[in-house]
Amino acid sequence: MPQVDLNADMGESFGPWKMGDDESLLKIITSANIACGFHAGDPDVMAKTMALAAENGVGIGAHPGFPDLQGFGRRNMKVPHATLRNLVRYQLGAARGMAEAVGTRVRHLKLHGALANMCSIDLDMARACYQGALDVDPDIIIMVLAVTKQEEAVRELGCKWVGEIFADRAYNDDGTLVDRALPGAVIHDPEVAGPRILNMVREGAIITESGKRLESSIDTICLHGDGPTAVKIARWVRSCLIEGGGEVTKFER
Repeated sequence: MPQVDLNADMGESFGPWKMGDDESLLKIITSANIACGFHAGDPDVMAKTMALAAENGVGIGAHPGFPDLQGFGRRNMKVPHATLRNLVRYQLGAARGMAEAVGTRVRHLKLHGALANMCSIDLDMARACYQGALDVDPDIIIMVLAVTKQEEAVRELGCKWVGEIFADRAYNDDGTLVDRALPGAVIHDPEVAGPRILNMVREGAIITESGKRLESSIDTICLHGDGPTAVKIARWVRSCLIEGGGEVTKFER
């Protein structure tokens, strides 16, 4: 059993509107992907979440998305590649500035929602986004959806990267995520998510809905923070991995 990192998307509250239980998740995970204000979050939420992550020894990542607060960044947008590059530069710059202000640093970047899904099937789009991040910080670690065009892009760019799989999402045979609109796309039962992920980590492969195995670099596991069973799933996945002989720790590159 290899070492594995647990990550979650957070800092997605906005003003008085609360999204997720970040404080509880930060006691379970090892890396946090913090919204940068475009799809979710605001400056106060970003500062508070980064400070809490640092207090818990959790690695901090920027989580840029489309400028789509109403749609929570889950609606596809047609954006020129030059603009995508600037969108990522802008959001990463904000995250780095806030992290420095609260006494910590941004060590990785992970794309959010529709932006991530589109980059998982469009190499040029993924390359534009990641080049934007590298323009700001050449040493940043890019978290990619394993075995997709995202991984192909970072391999071409020659940058630091880690491969990610999802604890609570079903997979298509090409390694992309099953559309959220389809039945079974999101896994809500902790007792299903935990053993499923342990099996994937042991095999070093993504197991799709059809049973196909896609050999993969599994460095980090995503635990979504915005669902009603998010904390239960996170605890169960962590417990299953440890009981199965794995070590849960921050990834290093």
